[in-house]
Amino acid sequence: MKKHARMNRFRFALLVSSFLFCASSAFSQQYDPGIMGTVNALFDGMRSGDSTKVRNAFALGATMMSVPENPKDSIAVKKNLINGFVKAVGTPHPEKWDEQIFHPKISVDGPMALVWAPYKFFLGDKFSHCGVNVFTLIKLSSGWKITSVTDTRRKECSFDN
Repeated sequence: MKKHARMNRFRFALLVSSFLFCASSAFSQQYDPGIMGTVNALFDGMRSGDSTKVRNAFALGATMMSVPENPKDSIAVKKNLINGFVKAVGTPHPEKWDEQIFHPKISVDGPMALVWAPYKFFLGDKFSHCGVNVFTLIKLSSGWKITSVTDTRRKECSFDN
C-alpha cells in the first residue's frame, strides 16, 4: 500500500511539474505583437523623418536616457523628454536615420512590457554608433506605448546581426 501511495504521489508531482513547465514555457515565448509593432513604428518613423509616427509610439510624458561611452570611466547620463527628439526627427536632415535592432528580448507582466535590444545606428549608409536599447512600454486603450527608452552608445559592437 505504501509503495502504491508513493507511486501515485510521484505521478501527481510529475504531472504538475510537466504542466507548470509547459505553461511557463508557452507564456515566456508568446507576447502581444503590438509590443514590437510600437518599437518598429518608432524606427520606421525615424527612417522616414515622420515626427507624427514617432510621437505616436510614445506615451505622454515619456523620457529618453542615454549612457554614452566615456573615456574617463565616468558615467554621464543624459535624460530628456521626447519633445526635442520628435522635433529633430521631423526637421529635414541630409541623411536617413536608420536604427537597426537585433535579437530583441521581451518580458511582459500584464500591461507592462520591457524590450532589451542591441542596435546599430547609421546616418545614411555610414555606421555611427551601437549599443543596447531598453524600452519600457505600457498598454493603454490606444495600444502599447513607450514610456521610456534608455540606451548605451559606443563605437565598437560586440554582437552580431
